[in-house]
This record gives sequence, C-alpha cells and structure tokens, in this order.
Amino acid sequence: MRRTFAVSVLLVVVARLGAAPPERTHTITPADYAHVKMITEVALSPSGKEVAFILATWDQKTDRRHMQLWVVATDGQSPPKQLTNDNAGDSHPKWSADGQAIYTLAKRGGDKAKPQVWKIPLDGQPVAVTDAHDGVVHFDYAPQADTIFYTIDAKTTDHDHFTPLREKYPKIDYGHGRRTVSELYAIPNGQKPKKVLADNRYIREFAVTPDGKRLAMITALDDSVVKSEGESRVDIWDNGRIVTPPTDLYRAKAASPYAWLENLAWNPDGTRFAFCCIHDAYPAEIILGHQADGQWTTTRLDRQGQHIRGYGSPLKWHSPTLLCYLTDERGCVNFAATDVVTGQRKHLRSNSNVIYAFDVPVVEKAADTLPIALVRGGSDAFPNLCLFHYPDRLIDLTDINPQTKTWKLPTIQHITWKAPDGTTVGGPLELPFGWKKGDKPLPLVVAIHGGPTTASYNDLRFDPHNGRLYFAAAGYAVLCPNYRGSTGYGDPFLTDLVGRENDLDVKDILAGIQHLIHEGIADPERIAVMGWSNGGYLTNCLITLKNPPVKIKAASSGAGILDTVAEWGFNDEPAYPMVFKKGLPWEQPEMYKKTSPTYGLGHVTTPTIIHVGANDVRCPPGHSRMLYRALREYLNVPTELCEYPNQPHGLGTLTFRTAKMEWDLAWFAKYLHK
Repeated sequence: MRRTFAVSVLLVVVARLGAAPPERTHTITPADYAHVKMITEVALSPSGKEVAFILATWDQKTDRRHMQLWVVATDGQSPPKQLTNDNAGDSHPKWSADGQAIYTLAKRGGDKAKPQVWKIPLDGQPVAVTDAHDGVVHFDYAPQADTIFYTIDAKTTDHDHFTPLREKYPKIDYGHGRRTVSELYAIPNGQKPKKVLADNRYIREFAVTPDGKRLAMITALDDSVVKSEGESRVDIWDNGRIVTPPTDLYRAKAASPYAWLENLAWNPDGTRFAFCCIHDAYPAEIILGHQADGQWTTTRLDRQGQHIRGYGSPLKWHSPTLLCYLTDERGCVNFAATDVVTGQRKHLRSNSNVIYAFDVPVVEKAADTLPIALVRGGSDAFPNLCLFHYPDRLIDLTDINPQTKTWKLPTIQHITWKAPDGTTVGGPLELPFGWKKGDKPLPLVVAIHGGPTTASYNDLRFDPHNGRLYFAAAGYAVLCPNYRGSTGYGDPFLTDLVGRENDLDVKDILAGIQHLIHEGIADPERIAVMGWSNGGYLTNCLITLKNPPVKIKAASSGAGILDTVAEWGFNDEPAYPMVFKKGLPWEQPEMYKKTSPTYGLGHVTTPTIIHVGANDVRCPPGHSRMLYRALREYLNVPTELCEYPNQPHGLGTLTFRTAKMEWDLAWFAKYLHK
C-alpha cells in the first residue's frame, strides 16, 4: 500500500476585520437569482502574486450571462481589478510569460463577431491576436516559446460511390460523407500564423508543453458525440511527428469503452501528460502518459479508493511529478495532489468544502507550503476566490456576492438513511431559515440530480434546474438524494446501478422520503419530486410507480427521458443507455422495457409540470411531448408543457430560468396546498 500524507486538514480562515454581520432580513425569491455572481475559472500569475479570474454575471438587458476578466493580488490586501467590461464572453485565461498580460478567448466587435484569442494587458486595452475567418475553437499558450496555438473548424469529404450524387444535391442534409475536422495553427512571438497540423481529424481539446515543442490532443474522426464517447483518443504531436500512446487503459481494458476524455495537462518539463477518463456508471480515472526509451506508455493514477470529481476534474501539475486534481466525497469536493512517481498524496479534506476551480504555481520541486488558488463554496456562503497556504491557512481574496449577507439562507446538512437492502444512502438536506427540530413538519421537495454519475453537493447554490435554494426559501424542506449510481460513496455504490435503473435508484429515493417523514421533518401529505436530465428521468420513474409507499402530490419533470429505446435512438450519446442496459435494444429488449417509464404511464395520478429545451439533443423534447400527451389527452391528469424555444439541454437565458422557478413554485403551491 502506498503511503498517504496529510490525510486531512482543518481550514483556518483569515477573515478581514470589520463590523458584525448584518441581520438576515431578506426573503429570497426567484428575482434574486439575477444578482448572483459566479467565478468560473482561475489562473495564477507566473510570480504567484496575482490571480486572474472569470466572473460570470447576469445582464438583464441581453438576458444572458456575461463573462468578464478580473485580477486580484494574492496577499488579500487589495480589492479585485476589472480588466474587461464589454460582454465579449472572456474564457480560458492564460498569463503571458512576463506576467504583464492575460490571453483569453472572446467575441469582440459586435453581434457578428467570431471567437478570437485576445491579449489583455493589465494596464491597457484588449488586442486581437488571431483573425480566423470563422473563429477560433480552442487555444493554448506556450510561455517559454511565447507562442499561441489555436484550432479552427474545417470540412473534409469522404469519397464513395455516391459522392457525385451528394454533390449534385448539396442542399440535402446527409447522414455522412462530409465531416467537421480541425486545423491547428501557431503564432510564434507575435508573428503571422502558420499551419502546424491538418490531419483530417477533429481536435476536441489540446494542450501544449511550456516550450511549445509537443502537443497532446484529444482527437476523433469528427465532431460528433458518438465518435467522441467511444472512439476518441489522445495523440501526441512532437515536432511534426504524430504518435498515439497506448489506448487500451481507457478503451479496450476500461470498465466501459465509452469514455469521455478531457482536461489534458502537461507537466512543466514536457515529459509527462495527464487527462481525465470520464465514464457513465463507473468511476472516473486519471490516465498518465510518460515517455521512456523513445516510447510513450500510459498508466492509471492510483485513486486510493477516492472518486475523481464526477464529469471530470481540472488537472494541474505543481512540479514535474506532482499532479493536482479534485475528489468527490459524500457531497463534498476536495483538493488532492499525488506524486506520480512515489505515490505519496496530499489531501486537503474538509466536510464543508465544495471546490469549483483551482490553480497551483509551477515549481521545479514540489513544496510542502503549496499555495493554491481556490474557488470554494460551503454551506453558509456562496463560492468565493481564496488562497490556501498548505497546510492550514485560507485567505479570502474576493467577496463577489455581498448582497447575500442579509439573505435568509437555508440550513444545509448532509444526512444519511438506509435503503431497503441495508445500504447507507446520503445527500444534502436544505431546511428553511429559522426552522428547527420539533417545529411543524414541512412540505417536501425531492430535488433529484442528473448524471447519474455525479452528485448533489453540500454547499449553498441557487439552481433553477434542480430546485436548490428557492424552494427552501419558500418554506419547503428540500432533499437532494445521492441515490445509487452517484459519486463520492465508494465504487460499489456507484456501479450497483448498472442493470438496475428504475429500481435501486427509485428505492433509495423513496427510502429518503420515508426517513424524513419518520423524523418529523416532512409532511407525508405534501410530497413533491423534481429533477432535470437524469433527475427528470427519475421523476418520470417515480410518478409512474404502481402503488408507491408514499403519495407524490406534485412533480416537475425537466428534460426527462421517458422511453429508453428512444433514448438510444434519438439522443446524441447512445453509449449511455448501452452501458446501463448492458447492450443494444435488440440484445437487451427486456432491460430497455423495464427501465422505461413509458409502460407505467397508466399509473400516473400526480399533477406534473414538464420543462424541456426545444433544441435539446441530449434529452430530446419528444420524450417530454410524449409524457404531456399521455397525461393530458388520455389520463386527464393536470399537466403543463413548457417548451423553451432555441434552448439546448440546459436553459441559457435569465428569463427562461426565472420562468421555470416561478412555474415550479406556483405548481407545487397549488397541488401541495401550501
């Protein structure tokens, strides 16, 4: 067994001196959502004395979230400085080698502008680095070579017997024959762009070594999800030569061959790379690449029983051998770092941590006084940027949501209960401000997370899709069950759901409801369920149950699957049902039928509001329309279908997110008689 050091730490916050906190007098409403800001990305400067970050704010005039670039000193003594304010959507901040500017990807120049790489001086105006006709897709920066690398989309034709006919009638949308691929360019030292690579493959993501001599690329035949989830691979470009390190660890020998690959990262000397291998139904893995004797080898990072954060973890190298990442643990997200040679690990664990993003300085040798820039949330405050000095000092660098100091925030705690088979299940519970044990039982909203290979977390979050904060503010108890298949509770808990959808997960959720009724927290006559994506699917599973042990009085089905054969046939990621159902529909017909709520529609009596984006390809609106048709036209069950025009899998506009919250509150208020 490899030795682990620094197993846990106590976080000590260095707070700014000031007056006592104001009294909490403000009752939260959906309108408050427009004023909540978020930090989405962070980047430490080369000197470690400053942190660049992207601040996301809602603009009510444009009805969209805008991303702006800010910078703040790491000493905690200076206020943050805003560098952009033109609603260009800055993202992926990367410091210049001299620390005097930051590169971002953004759209500047009006509504018709395309994404370009911009250089933003700390004391000047943004300057465009690229001028790609159709825009830049991805970019990275090699500081030692002072070179920008970027990709653009291109098209290629696969010729076969019918190519002339396709060319004769080009206005038809054909299933295949034309592919989207990538071209990769470099701009060294501010010179003109030069084409580096055009390999007739699509580059979904890439990372460049600090000296600019090597690229690691996640590539696939085209830009489709089908090719990405089952056939993408990591290629290495090394001074003009492309090699593919062994893929068996994340394909042929993986728990499932249908992995998503993401978050490529090179170590400082360009001798090792790492990336995340994200599975549906199985634990995420970190794959390491290393060159020895002129050959690339790949190995798995020893997780030591921990779960890599669901749907991927940002990866950062602190030194040539120390890799930093995030772990998922019982509703918390914590920071970890492993020496990939010795196996020694730092694990900065706290029962209240939910870390959204981080960055670490790059050094020649790993240091025990590792400073980390963290976007960290907790159960009593929205996420903020802070600097953590290992092992025990935390300095707040921002206060981006001061308005929330007067908000009547819910109490959030992680609770556990027993499933019918004896398994311990857990998840966050939100209780209204001021409610205490012994008070009158509350109407209960069961807010079910998507995925399912992720989790609900124990922090304060305003989530229109999944019912967080605004229902507790309206006087409801909100249970967020991390049912079987969720991350952070051990490998068996995660993998038990394979072949057991619409079974173990449903039983886990029902047991959580019964636990809260038994504890005197939930009113058994006022139970509602809701969720988005897989949470919408499980909502559909719950309302189609025959003779459930608890009566569900209202439901909100968001982007939910109804028929799993249609899920395989219409969704953009067919591997998901194939993994959970252990095969294709004609190989496992009974499994697909058993997991489809379609065949229980005749049991529905629950008034159900249905939400879906009209352009959703992950959970297409046909499922929601089918549910609506059954309830309204054939079962005479109260229902409403809210189909949001031009919206993808998640609602993108402030108006639509606010509308969803108000519809859910009104629907549950009516049918729970609140």
